[in-house]
Amino acid sequence: MEKREQLYEGKAKKVYATDDKNLVIVSYKDDATAMDGLKKGTITGKGAINNRMTNYLMQLLERHGVPTHFVKELNDRETVVKKVTIVPLEVIIRNISAGSFAKRYGVEEGIVFDAPTIEFSYKNDELHDPLINRWHAQALKLATPSEIDRIEQMAFRVNDVLKDYFLQLGVKLVDFKLEFGKTEAGDLVLADEISPDTCRFWDAKTNEKLDKHRFRRDMGGVEDAYREMMRRVLGS
Repeated sequence: MEKREQLYEGKAKKVYATDDKNLVIVSYKDDATAMDGLKKGTITGKGAINNRMTNYLMQLLERHGVPTHFVKELNDRETVVKKVTIVPLEVIIRNISAGSFAKRYGVEEGIVFDAPTIEFSYKNDELHDPLINRWHAQALKLATPSEIDRIEQMAFRVNDVLKDYFLQLGVKLVDFKLEFGKTEAGDLVLADEISPDTCRFWDAKTNEKLDKHRFRRDMGGVEDAYREMMRRVLGS
């Protein structure tokens, strides 16, 4: 496969065209941002960890009936994926109170919910990704009612699979965000990544933070946390 011109560069990844119009190459970076881009830095090795973890977890989800954009891992930082049009909705699933949820509703962190919650945010940097509901999404024509139904169904399935999987590794899946895209054929698939950048991971025994929250809050030990999650998932 031939790697061609760069199509896009985001906060954490670059995307390149290939000689197949339906496939692109995603290249993961070590760049890190937080607080709506106000905080910037580098997490050494993050790109390789996020790439390999994402690919492993995407394949796990495929085996459990969740279609994804994953095609083939090329090396530590680059992966071939299906070219998709991203649905401009970030989907947030929460199993335990933490972060913005705890702050917004004035509750303490660590409350285990009776059932997972789901939130949508409108992917728009200029508007700072505001929270919206499904009716707003329909009014803004971000997705059709049937697409939103399917996204919700897939998101909860992802949660069921990953929550159990991570618990076996001694990790609580506190909350996480997902993105979905549509292929050229119109199929809705899970896209983007599943990593310490996009998930809130707590050690199941100590509640030690094992994710990007350490960077966001200047807690130190960021690289160690990413490496620890890599070790638990991939054994390396």
